[in-house]
Amino acid sequence: MGRGTWSWIVPDGLWEIAKPLIPPSKVRPQGGGTQDTPDETLFAAIIYVLVSGCAWRALPPCFGISKSTAHRLFLIWSRAGVWGRLHEAVLHRLDDARLIDVSRVVLDSAHVRAKKGANTQVRAPWTEVSRVPRCTSCRTRTDCPWSSASPPPTSTTARA
Repeated sequence: MGRGTWSWIVPDGLWEIAKPLIPPSKVRPQGGGTQDTPDETLFAAIIYVLVSGCAWRALPPCFGISKSTAHRLFLIWSRAGVWGRLHEAVLHRLDDARLIDVSRVVLDSAHVRAKKGANTQVRAPWTEVSRVPRCTSCRTRTDCPWSSASPPPTSTTARA
């Protein structure tokens, strides 16, 4: 694919790695339907959306497929594990060519599955009302309850 129609979006050699990972399309038992779009074109359209960050509805017409077809195939291939296996295959090729050092890696918490039930809500401890002034002009006024010059607390306002 590197020198083909979609070389502007799919890097050299990526299609050759991905091609054996893509599940075969299902044949409709009743026949009919539209002619299958080549997997190479579908792959390029999906890569375009993933790399550009555009919405599926903004898929350019140059791919010749509808946004719903591209999204449906993306979901099917995702459920089949194509993207995870493609990622591993690319990493293995880079490692074999000594282009990547995997002796030290960082695990991003966004990729770690949370344990079920671990997200329990904990009540925050009770915090008392602060005696911090609500405005800057209170410091000089003696009639403001938040002023530092306010009178000492009475028996009804004193803390026990």
